[in-house]
Amino acid sequence: MSRTRAATTWNLQEALAAQSRYAGRAANSSGRSLADWARETLKREWAVEVQSRRPFLWLPVFFGIGAILYFAAENEPTFWPALGASLIFLTGAWRARRLERMATMRACLALAFVFAGFAAGAARTSVVSAPVIDRQVVARVSGYVQSIDLRADGARLLVRVGTVAGLTADKQPELVRVNMRGRPTFESGATIAATMRLLPPPSASVPNGYDFAREAWFRRIGAVGNLVSRPELAPALAPSLSVRAMAAIDRARNTLTLRIADTIGGPKGAVAAALVTGKRALIPESTNDDLRAAGIYHVVSISGLHMMLAAGLFLWSLRAFLALFPNIALRRPIKKWAAGFAICGAVAYNLFSGSEVATERAMIMIVVMLGATLVDRPAISMRNLAIAALIVLAREPSAVLGPSFQMSFAAVAAMIAVYERKPGSIQKADLRERPPGVIDKSLTVLGAMLVTTLVASIATDPYGAFHFNRMSMYGLIGNALVLPLVEFVVMPAAVFGVFASFFGLDAPIWFLMGQGIGFMLDVAAWVAKLPGAVRMIPSFGAGPLIAMSLGLIWLSLWQSRLRWAGVVIALAGVVLAFGARQPDLVIDARGQALAYRGADGALHALNPRGDYFALSQWLAGDADPREPRALERPDNARCDRNGCTGRLRDGRSIALVLERPALPEDCARADILVTRLYTRGACAKPALVLDGAHFDASGATRVFLEGASGARLVTARNTRQDRPWSRARPSFVTAPSQTTGEENLSESGAADRLD
Repeated sequence: MSRTRAATTWNLQEALAAQSRYAGRAANSSGRSLADWARETLKREWAVEVQSRRPFLWLPVFFGIGAILYFAAENEPTFWPALGASLIFLTGAWRARRLERMATMRACLALAFVFAGFAAGAARTSVVSAPVIDRQVVARVSGYVQSIDLRADGARLLVRVGTVAGLTADKQPELVRVNMRGRPTFESGATIAATMRLLPPPSASVPNGYDFAREAWFRRIGAVGNLVSRPELAPALAPSLSVRAMAAIDRARNTLTLRIADTIGGPKGAVAAALVTGKRALIPESTNDDLRAAGIYHVVSISGLHMMLAAGLFLWSLRAFLALFPNIALRRPIKKWAAGFAICGAVAYNLFSGSEVATERAMIMIVVMLGATLVDRPAISMRNLAIAALIVLAREPSAVLGPSFQMSFAAVAAMIAVYERKPGSIQKADLRERPPGVIDKSLTVLGAMLVTTLVASIATDPYGAFHFNRMSMYGLIGNALVLPLVEFVVMPAAVFGVFASFFGLDAPIWFLMGQGIGFMLDVAAWVAKLPGAVRMIPSFGAGPLIAMSLGLIWLSLWQSRLRWAGVVIALAGVVLAFGARQPDLVIDARGQALAYRGADGALHALNPRGDYFALSQWLAGDADPREPRALERPDNARCDRNGCTGRLRDGRSIALVLERPALPEDCARADILVTRLYTRGACAKPALVLDGAHFDASGATRVFLEGASGARLVTARNTRQDRPWSRARPSFVTAPSQTTGEENLSESGAADRLD
């Protein structure tokens, strides 16, 4: 039945295509207007899409648009109006379908899913709500250690808080993430007490940058910081069963991580451990840089590749074992049994590897695809991908803003679109012909691998450029050399090594895995040293990324000639991205480090030691390969212990004031003044004053010079925005004529207060 339906669909598509070509010739011969011909052609192409049931694939896109609109709101929206609107439009779609008004039905469905995505964002924000501290706290904290990420020089702890001295119960964060020096003498599941320095989760250090405060909110992390005193064991707390289970899993992960890392040794051991347990903190940064430059860092991050290989090994192993018993293999649905076993294995692997967002997303995709096998549907299809996207977004709406979700689904959608075959297009092979030999099969596999890598790279490059300001130019080479080894040696060794570890016989297997990892690292180091291995991409805004994303989605989801409009949309995004203007002045979130564009067009830092991390992001966003610590003060800059002064490329003077004694002099002569102090409206000369009140309210700032004396500001926080992870504070950033002393005095009673 399914083959007959598929053949009918293909014949209809062929007929419509032929009719379209004939109609085009007829239109030209009869003298009808081009608009009429275009309208009729569009109708015919749309009929092809409807017959192929492609409009369904846009439902997760509309759901994601709703989630994005939720996060773009300035004030926290209410859940119920969005849910009500979604239900109203769903009812309208049902009614329109009964009346056979299909265009109205599709419009109502699209709006219903937009509002559903919006409602999902509001619901998730409410569900994960937990206290977040609003100021620095140094206090005695006791809590239950939920997880430990081991590092070369210490560890990072995720602690479920029991008590915080000086804070009432309703102000205490639920989870805190703290760093400690040295290896801990306790394990996950222990209850500790220590003096901790806690800070609110930091917001983005550059506008449109990574916002850890938002991510921390959805992980219920209410503070970050470090241990000030040595941790001590405290009376045991009694968390929930799920928390104790997570701690037990983390203990097992750390035990296996150390076992693998110590057995193999060096960077090879750290990478091997990360492949198995998802614990990447032991990998040296130089190794991470080589893997990124070679375009194979995705091998280390447990996501789609690992989940696919793990589930595939589970499926193959059970099916191969059952095939040894003909009575079972010939009479029972062993393929479905193996698919069910692989689903269980994928879920278990997700839990053991930490159940991060990327791993959960990959697990859901695998479960949906294997579930399709259980009900006799194609395991890999665009429809199953759409279902997986809906499930992921419904559970974690914030994932739509992150690179992991964007890059994963973009790569998979593009690959499915390329390898999709129209029903009936694959002819049966002539059985009388000689079957392909080993060389033919190898060339076919190699070609498919190269095409897959190329397609995935093209699909993910816009997101890598937007989030990380870099593109790996030789990722095709790195993946072609490494992936066969990973698929056929490294990952099978990882699975068998975990199994053998239960019996203490895993050391030889880890040794074999280490040899494969060693080759992978050698390839990464070689590719990273090739000329132009990494191309830096200047920062661009969300607009170009949205255009490129829409173009990619359009190309992937449609099957008729409508799809080629996506090329125009994507190219428009590329043009906008490369035409994006770079800022003339960048300031960190605390107002104590800045970089300005000099006459040579490059960024120059005043007080570069003020914030190395922010400076590294500024340089990356400017496509500048220089290291932050290697920057020297520009020739036209003058600095002392109280601050620095410099001159922008248009001749305007700028002053960075670090201490109050320099404030009167710099206020009298600078055109632009930046300080972490509160000026209280005392500066009369500067056309633009950015002081402590501004950075409290707006965070990191980019300044674009306009005209002879004007400037446009782009900030990390909108002063009108009031969201749970980014509470609004009044801004007092103005020219002198717009600033009053009363406003600044009301901001803080202490004139010398630092951010």
